Amino acid sequence: MSKQQREALTRMFRELPFGIEGDPVVQRAAMEAALTAAAPPAPDVTVAGGTLGGIPVVQVEIEGAGGTEGAGGVGGPGGRRTVLHFHGGAYVLGSARAGVGLAADLARTSGARVISVDYRLAPEHPYPAAVEDALAAYRGLLEHTAPSDIALSGESAGGGLAVALQLRLRQEGLALPAASVLLSPWTDLTLSGRSLSGKASVDPSVLTPEGLRIRAADYLAGADPRNPEISPVFGDLSGLPPMLVQVGSHEILLDDALRLAANAATHDIDVRLEVTAGVPHVFQAFAALLDEGKAALRSIGGFLREHLAAPAPSKLRLPAPAAPRIDTPA
Repeated sequence: MSKQQREALTRMFRELPFGIEGDPVVQRAAMEAALTAAAPPAPDVTVAGGTLGGIPVVQVEIEGAGGTEGAGGVGGPGGRRTVLHFHGGAYVLGSARAGVGLAADLARTSGARVISVDYRLAPEHPYPAAVEDALAAYRGLLEHTAPSDIALSGESAGGGLAVALQLRLRQEGLALPAASVLLSPWTDLTLSGRSLSGKASVDPSVLTPEGLRIRAADYLAGADPRNPEISPVFGDLSGLPPMLVQVGSHEILLDDALRLAANAATHDIDVRLEVTAGVPHVFQAFAALLDEGKAALRSIGGFLREHLAAPAPSKLRLPAPAAPRIDTPA
């Protein structure tokens, strides 16, 4: 990452009109407006809203990418390689629609469709609402798609949710997905990681230690933060499928990712940990600005194609913003 790239990203963060510490309703609207305006989908990106297992979702595909023939609406038909994605936002902010940019990059590099889940948010819907919605969407996907054709992905809180979902699947005896990709995952709502304070001065993102304390309380609503479905860093991860964990060395959630990967290794999980020096929280979403973001996406694509046996991706590129085309699913 060049000095110019770092400075451009820092300026962008400073100009964002939202944060995680304010009124959730106000911040959600500001976040949605800012992110959708900043990164509209490229012309070859198809975005379709719908439901999966009764849960609102947004499906993102790249025209001409492998495995997208015969699209019959969100979730179907079968035999299609799928990444079920969970957006970030500290369980209080964010939406599938606001995260279309990152979802499109995941679809482009993997050659798979990406279905992003609009799980319910705290404080209106605290734990276990997000886990229950993730489970319902996964069950809905299983009606059309073999588990061997499904991978999970998530960024920040969505990364923690992706692991929590797998623990719930294992508990209920349901088939696990083929793999998971976890980007800067928030996996410890006890907030005991040393990087929470140790990296606060170098992480320019909207995350702050105080903001995470506020939002953790919203999500917990009195629940035990050491519950593995809330903080997977404390869970028994035995039997989970291969896992790719990516994080930046300048993140306040660095220790969440490091300890999750160590926990996975302790439980004999095939885990790949990639720590990129000098980059902030969910740096993959800023691949248009950061060379490291592009490299991370290429690594994600290779990992997903390996475990989903997907066809080669469209050439990874970050086209200039263009007006989106929204298709209504059948």
